[in-house]
Amino acid sequence: MKILKIVLLIVGVVLIIFGLYNAFVPKEVLDIGPLEVNAKEGLSNQTLGMIGIGVLALLAGALLKNRS
Repeated sequence: MKILKIVLLIVGVVLIIFGLYNAFVPKEVLDIGPLEVNAKEGLSNQTLGMIGIGVLALLAGALLKNRS
């Protein structure tokens, strides 16, 4: 159970970080010579889903009881 707890905590943190990265870092869409176009998606459904699943994994890992 301790391994599951650690895995859930790590997965939760990674999903939250990846979701926030996708939400707030602009992506390069077009690069033609001196012209460069960037796009910022913001909080899409996919990003909110990743953050939500990450929070649930963190909570599950934090609340998981160790069996003796």
